[in-house]
Amino acid sequence: MRRHLPLNALRAFEASARLLSFTRAGLELRVTQTAISHQVKQLEDMLGASLFRRLPRGLVLTDEGLALLPVLTDALDRIGAAIERIEAKETREVVTVGCVATFATGWLLQRVERFKTAHPYIDLRLLTNNNRVDIAGDGLDLALRFGDGSWHGTEAIHLLSAPLSPVCRPDVADRLLKPADLAQEFLLRSYRAEEWPLWFAVAGAPCPKIQGPIFDSSVAMAEAAARGVGVGLVPVAMFENELTSGRLVRPFAPEVPAGSYWLTWLKSKDLTPGMRAFRDWMIETLRANAREVEEVRAATPAQAPKAKAKPRTKAKAKVVKKRRR
Repeated sequence: MRRHLPLNALRAFEASARLLSFTRAGLELRVTQTAISHQVKQLEDMLGASLFRRLPRGLVLTDEGLALLPVLTDALDRIGAAIERIEAKETREVVTVGCVATFATGWLLQRVERFKTAHPYIDLRLLTNNNRVDIAGDGLDLALRFGDGSWHGTEAIHLLSAPLSPVCRPDVADRLLKPADLAQEFLLRSYRAEEWPLWFAVAGAPCPKIQGPIFDSSVAMAEAAARGVGVGLVPVAMFENELTSGRLVRPFAPEVPAGSYWLTWLKSKDLTPGMRAFRDWMIETLRANAREVEEVRAATPAQAPKAKAKPRTKAKAKVVKKRRR
């Protein structure tokens, strides 16, 4: 059963317990020492327990007082923080975002803590999917999707291009000398059947008959490739960690554009402050990343191509031998 305890009495006890003085508690709360003492006594009567031992030179908390103080301090701090947020128009808001799993694991989850730090009063609810999403039916505020940006009834902001390129385990890559060698491997594929043929066309090699497993997630496909099941065709920008660690390698450089990642929402829904904050954070973070990449490229000196050594004539070779002697 919930107890209805007077807030003034609770505040009087908290201040007295923290300062161990009714007089100093009165000065802090701007009431008399007598009023503080009366409110604490009222609280003790309601609880049926003494919270202080009154001594000639001050106060000492009883076991009951020691048990109550930290709980009450935390509650009052939370109440104060909530009031401050309301006064500052920073009420907490839940923003539900649907996200294709590849983008979630390859980009968003590495940076979501930054959003939380920048926007502590927004609770981000992240629901992953395999890119088949119904914004209204799934109760989403925003959706991060892969495609061409054309979804009926939605606004769409372009975030990041994601060209596809083959990836595989290092020992598999060792036996791949040219794109045509892929015909001897299991080629892992998505439900978009045109991707491998497009890549082989860019690579300038005939596309073999593809009979490998079909995946609805590039994350699962990349994991299968890392385990040696076959060669996957994935958006390589989403697998920087695996490529940097060497768990996956790119046997060939050609890439094929297959789509981009987009931030979308229903045209019929007005953006809330939390939705706008997430949208603006996404855009600024991606711009900052692009600037960092350009700065790294600009700071890295271009290496001139190595000149091929000219064959030496027999006469010159003899001279060299004589000099070495």
